[in-house]
Amino acid sequence: MKVIINIVGSIGHKSLKFIAHIGNFFLFCLSAISWIFRPPWYFKKIIFQVVDIGYFSLPVVGLTTFFSGMVLALQTYNGFTEFNSETTVARVVLTSITRELGPVLTGLMVAGRIGAKMAAEIATMKVTEQIDALSTLGTRPLQYLIAPKIIASVLCLPFLVFIGNTIGILGGYTIAVFKLDFNPDLYLYATIDNLQWIDLIQGSVKAATFGLIISMVSCYFGFNASKGAEGVGYATTASVVVSSVMILTSTYIITALFFG
Repeated sequence: MKVIINIVGSIGHKSLKFIAHIGNFFLFCLSAISWIFRPPWYFKKIIFQVVDIGYFSLPVVGLTTFFSGMVLALQTYNGFTEFNSETTVARVVLTSITRELGPVLTGLMVAGRIGAKMAAEIATMKVTEQIDALSTLGTRPLQYLIAPKIIASVLCLPFLVFIGNTIGILGGYTIAVFKLDFNPDLYLYATIDNLQWIDLIQGSVKAATFGLIISMVSCYFGFNASKGAEGVGYATTASVVVSSVMILTSTYIITALFFG
């Protein structure tokens, strides 16, 4: 009986702690977003974040989407050999990349690269009391540290998704033309003919949402880090895991809103 009580008590404690985390996270998000619209704006920090998030993430995003497009074209061809393969492969690659794979893969790669970096940076400042020092000097930590990261993330993710989509489609084209011996002109025509604005808009909405999720989650765990080096490691790991789960969850919700 005592064992059952201990188990139920442990589950209840963890459930209450989880609910408290959710409430604290939403309060943190509201506070951080409110500081985005208040002057002064630290443009140098915003530009630095744009370069770090946008420019330096291009290689990993490009490689990921390029090979994903190649695999998608090859698998689609093997599954639709009895149909008009050239137009079918072009359409499937285009639709899959622009609607789903491009935004999601870009979001996950940025979460792993930038999200972990944001969390580690802020968590280190937290455990070494640098954030407290900023407050003492009259600088608002949310406005100085968090707001530039949120602005840069929301601005850069749509750009990265657009580049990733283009490279992913190029990967599909490469396999279709040089391995499967498709007619390049027919493949390009089928790709352009099936391109729809709603796919590009949906991808941009997903990208901006993912940018907000990554920056908010990473900054929240970093800002609430404790226990020295152990706390920094926990904040870094938790930020990547939670960001990835929220990205995969939100992509379904956005897709359902557009096509449900």
